[in-house]
Amino acid sequence: MQPTIIGVRFSKIGKVYHFDGSTIPDVQVGEHVIVDTSRGKNLGEVAIRLKDTPPTPDDGGWRRVERRATPRDLLLKQSWQSKQTEAMIECRARASELALQGVKIVAAEYNYDGSRLVFLFSTETEEKVDLKSLKRDMQKKFPASQIELRQIGPRDVAKLIGGMGACGLETRCCSKFLTDFSPISIKMAKEQGISLTPNEITGMCGRLRCCLVYEYEQYVAARKELPKRNKRVVTPRGEGKVVDVMPMSNTVLVMLDNDERHYPASFDREELQPWDELEALRRKSEAPCDRHEGGGCTCGKSKKESGEKSNTSQKPTRKK
Repeated sequence: MQPTIIGVRFSKIGKVYHFDGSTIPDVQVGEHVIVDTSRGKNLGEVAIRLKDTPPTPDDGGWRRVERRATPRDLLLKQSWQSKQTEAMIECRARASELALQGVKIVAAEYNYDGSRLVFLFSTETEEKVDLKSLKRDMQKKFPASQIELRQIGPRDVAKLIGGMGACGLETRCCSKFLTDFSPISIKMAKEQGISLTPNEITGMCGRLRCCLVYEYEQYVAARKELPKRNKRVVTPRGEGKVVDVMPMSNTVLVMLDNDERHYPASFDREELQPWDELEALRRKSEAPCDRHEGGGCTCGKSKKESGEKSNTSQKPTRKK
């Protein structure tokens, strides 16, 4: 019997993790459940019910959903969440006393019953920092919870802090709807014709903007159907050279050879013909044919020659 796989999210804009929900097969999206994670028990919200069972995880199997969350569990979680800010302030103060240069305590997170307390931190450099003293002191300060110090990257920091995006959006994409971060490269900006000025392509986190990936695939697909820059093309108004490509409107700007204004004109893809293909056909039609010696060839060359022979044979003879 196939297990009932459900997706559970532990924060509002968090990543979805899959669990075996066979213990409560009638569980519905939106309900809260208690699950067994690699970091202990936690309370999450059912985000999706999978129709098809995905491949089994590499670590051996699916972790199970233990039970539905009760109203008491929800109140317990709310109670511990109210103590997170205080815990973060305590940790920041101790990190300052220990003179941990470049270490920034970003947030503190309790699990639903307070048995585990995670401090999220970031560093200014990639050098490893010794935080054993800080962890030991926090364990003494919060003896009822198991302490964990977890390093996060610049994008995760921006997601947690929130605020206005570099584009002016009231809430950053990562804090509003992004549940996972996709790999971003400078190639994506080039493909979309975006200025490579750092202010244009860098987000508040100091990394390439996540939005560069949103329309990247559409731009790649659209560009395949359009001629590249500096390509020669034939348009309804004559021959010219492509000076700019606009994939989303399926058009190109062409500098026409016969335009004395030297101002590019816009043409749709359907109006263009590749100049190199027409030039190849032109050369082929002008080249001598090596097949019509025995007759039966229907190429333009043979037709032209046969027409000349026909005109010669029909030329009237001069009477003596």
